[in-house]
Amino acid sequence: MLQLTPRIGGHPVSADDWIDVRSPYDRSAVARVPALSAEHVAAAVEAAGTALSRDDFPQFRRAEVLECAAGLLAERVDEFALTIAREAGKPIRDARTETVRAVGTLRFSAVEARTLAGEMAPVEGERLGFTLRHPAGVVAAISPFTFPLDVVAHKLGPAIAAGCPVVLKPAGSTPVSAIRLVDLLIEAGLPADWISVVTGTGPGAGMPLVSHPGPAVVSFTGSAGVGRRIQQAAPGKRVLLELGSHGPVIVEADADVPRVIAAIRIGGFANTQRVLVHGSLYGRLLEALVETAGSLRTGDPRAEDTEVGPLISGTAADRVAGWLEAARDAGAVVTGGAVDHALMTPAVVADPPRHLDVYRREVSGPVVTVTPYADLTEAIALANDGDFGLRAGIFTADLGAALRAAHELRFSGVVVNEVPGGTGDGNRGPAHAVREMTDLKYVMVSP
Repeated sequence: MLQLTPRIGGHPVSADDWIDVRSPYDRSAVARVPALSAEHVAAAVEAAGTALSRDDFPQFRRAEVLECAAGLLAERVDEFALTIAREAGKPIRDARTETVRAVGTLRFSAVEARTLAGEMAPVEGERLGFTLRHPAGVVAAISPFTFPLDVVAHKLGPAIAAGCPVVLKPAGSTPVSAIRLVDLLIEAGLPADWISVVTGTGPGAGMPLVSHPGPAVVSFTGSAGVGRRIQQAAPGKRVLLELGSHGPVIVEADADVPRVIAAIRIGGFANTQRVLVHGSLYGRLLEALVETAGSLRTGDPRAEDTEVGPLISGTAADRVAGWLEAARDAGAVVTGGAVDHALMTPAVVADPPRHLDVYRREVSGPVVTVTPYADLTEAIALANDGDFGLRAGIFTADLGAALRAAHELRFSGVVVNEVPGGTGDGNRGPAHAVREMTDLKYVMVSP
């Protein structure tokens, strides 16, 4: 089995205990990584602090490194996609899409590094006022298994652009993509000690990282429960949280139904959990979605014709199967959902009661719920009635309805005539993150 040794302070590290990374599809070996501890975390934070204090990685060089890394990753899309498919079980076509998005994330981060600056500030008299942006400090970054490459790029790219060294804790089940991305960044010219990677469990490495006094910023993507614990464990720090999503999409009466079905087939059974349908289209769309779910090809994520790969583990598949069974017990009609270890046939749940886990919680599996509504007011209320506010979508030919949804949906992103995706938010993500990882300093000059 391939043995990967992540770097701390630019030097490979090992441990007494190792974690076997296995394919969720067939449990074949992907790699072994060390199970690092709080002691390793402390060394990583110290190394990051030392890199920050050197102040020898200027803004123009950070932009050059990010641009070079984007080019290298663009040349290795298939290589990284295969890694994602093997360790995360994501179908190879989706893994390629994720890798291409990561290229864009690095390129957008390079743009931010080129343009990062303060602003002029009007003051009285002949004095000159302006602001400067400078790094907030060491960043502790914790990434999930759902997007093992692009979410890591969304954390590392902006941190590099901002001038912040990073201690990265990747998901325990999908660390390989993260380690290889850091290696690629170093190949592109990143100082070897700028990013340290601590592999291991959440209790063993993750919580010691967020509770360590060294990092000034904590960036976490994952479950709401863990996010709340991180907030409690990191008092006084700047905590950046992205706590899950179940991407609702509204389908208005004037929507192009074949376009809706095609979009949900491609991205819906991965990112769109709740489909809210105008009552006049409900029966037609439900029937089409059931037919679509039955035609999706499940299997080996490395196969080009696979559309749905395994869940991240057999335990995760059993959890989702339990939620589907609860929906059946509550009277909802459920099609699909058969489990074979970590593989699950795509499932459609018709009008489930609103309190059920399959409706309210993030499934992270090939399941969509279909719920009818009477008018746009009710649809927006249904979409907003949830614990997540990441991205939502609406299908409509009415510009007024689209603009109303964009205004009233309480989500950070709204897409029109598309399904809400995972991380494809263009420059908004890097641009926003860079500013959250920098501080403003006010300067006033008197003549």
